[in-house]
Amino acid sequence: MMETVLDILSWILILVGGSFGIIGGLGILRLPTFFTRIHAAGMTETMCAPPIVLAMMLQVGWSLVTFKLAAILLFLFLTSPTASHALAKAALHGGVDPMATRDPDNPEEPES
Repeated sequence: MMETVLDILSWILILVGGSFGIIGGLGILRLPTFFTRIHAAGMTETMCAPPIVLAMMLQVGWSLVTFKLAAILLFLFLTSPTASHALAKAALHGGVDPMATRDPDNPEEPES
């Protein structure tokens, strides 16, 4: 009985994480500016990976693997926002216009 509950909860977490992954992927493709795409990528990693990792933790039970998955989860929570911030700051420093919706190197690209 308990194993069935853990399996159902794991599948729910996997579906939630996968849904966030799909929605975030669509956001990366559809959002108009570089900075909104960075936001979509950062939010996707923050909202997609934890439910999937938690589902794996439920499936493994209490073991060394659970501790390793928890360490991975902590690492993701610390590095994902830092990486998004560093990428955005580098883009600003490199002269990317935060309000630009088109790539200046590709003038044929239609405006969104």
